[in-house]
Amino acid sequence: MAHLADRDVRAVLLGLVLILQATWGAGPASAADPTFPALGGRVVDAAGLLGAEDRAGLAAKLKAHEDKTSDQVVVATVPDLQGLTVEDYANRLFRHWALGQKKTNNGVLLLVAPKDRKVRIEVGYGLEGALTDALSKVIITTAITPRFKVGDYAGGLNAGVDAILSILSGDAETWQRKAEIRRDEADPRQVILFIVIFLVILFLAYRMNRGGRGGGFVVLPGPSSGGWSGGVSGGFGDGGFSGGGGSSGGGGASGDW
Repeated sequence: MAHLADRDVRAVLLGLVLILQATWGAGPASAADPTFPALGGRVVDAAGLLGAEDRAGLAAKLKAHEDKTSDQVVVATVPDLQGLTVEDYANRLFRHWALGQKKTNNGVLLLVAPKDRKVRIEVGYGLEGALTDALSKVIITTAITPRFKVGDYAGGLNAGVDAILSILSGDAETWQRKAEIRRDEADPRQVILFIVIFLVILFLAYRMNRGGRGGGFVVLPGPSSGGWSGGVSGGFGDGGFSGGGGSSGGGGASGDW
């Protein structure tokens, strides 16, 4: 039930953004489509945060896991988010690269934007049951951002990748206990946030129906909707590596440092 609730909340958030854009016009984030780095491998360090050995070490871990399970986990660093939220950028990039297998949607993207000081774990549909939003958040807050705060990007990414792969391999007990503690602490705020978002959507829908800019009601995207992403495409990268046609509906978690 908690997993279904998380997906419902994400669908509402996606719908809220669409309504805001339709009501007040496109903001700076939608002024132009973002540009994405090419998917040249399992580690795409467009921000230049890692040394050659660090990139090779991470890529080796990710390849070994993919060879064993078919789960496609990719680490990406970008200089900035080009005016988008980290959630929007990560979802668009995930879909642009089409991470994970088409039939199973078993992709994961670990994205870092140092200029914006944002990090996100974006999870494909097929892995949301294993790598939940709560677990993703715990990984960010306990394994990744503490190291980022002291400038240890390689350490943070390695710790994050190790945690992600551990969970996907079925060893999630320690992280699950941390997630349960965090969920107990966060539940009241999540309920309040959901209520506020729901009221805002009702207000905006009413305004639009009365002749606002939107010209009518906006249909909210469901959890499996394509949303406003750049679509699914593959075939990028060198050495035969590319996305497998997978997709994501916004599962995962974000953080900053």
